[in-house]
Amino acid sequence: MADKISDVSVSLCSSSQYVTPFRLLYKQDGVKKTWDYIKGHDSIAILLYNKDRDVFPVVKQFRPAVYAAKIQAFTDGQIVDTAKHKGEEGMCIELCAGIMDKNKDVTEMAQAEVLEETGYKVPLENLKKITSFRCGVGTEGTQQTLFYAEVTDQMKVSSGGGLVEEGEMIEVIDLSRQEAFKCIMDESIAKPCGMMFAFTWFFFMKDKEETSS
Repeated sequence: MADKISDVSVSLCSSSQYVTPFRLLYKQDGVKKTWDYIKGHDSIAILLYNKDRDVFPVVKQFRPAVYAAKIQAFTDGQIVDTAKHKGEEGMCIELCAGIMDKNKDVTEMAQAEVLEETGYKVPLENLKKITSFRCGVGTEGTQQTLFYAEVTDQMKVSSGGGLVEEGEMIEVIDLSRQEAFKCIMDESIAKPCGMMFAFTWFFFMKDKEETSS
């Protein structure tokens, strides 16, 4: 199971293939300032709607950063008591998403992520860009591009679950309209703000945009 976590410890990170820390030195209105930030990857996220069953396919997975933040695991050499802090503390509900780490068009990347994570083979023309925005404006400032795609049961060609070779352990779950609407403001559900915005767009903005276009 994805939430069966054991042998957890904390150490300082000296290098990473995903993020690199930097320090920006600058003057603002003549005042010298510094700001520490992280160079990361731009990303994509896709809001999927299965029109055959009137559900939103989303993914559930363990997020180490959420787990560490919740249990305050920030001390070098710290050993985490997993009998007390179980993996479910780091489980998140998210849109299908991924980082832009391949030499592909952003829409092609979105198509590939949907297939890998959820098992739906979505035609490129079904992927509609909603908008793009900056994430982690105090730490990374990377850009995420948000897509919307309607899918059918016939498009489901595999169980999804992510790429095993990349260490992904993803569970695909379907949210009803009621569950998705409730999820927006439910503080008990760990989720990224991008998903909150995507559901808000679907319920309150999508129809208005289509009517005006």
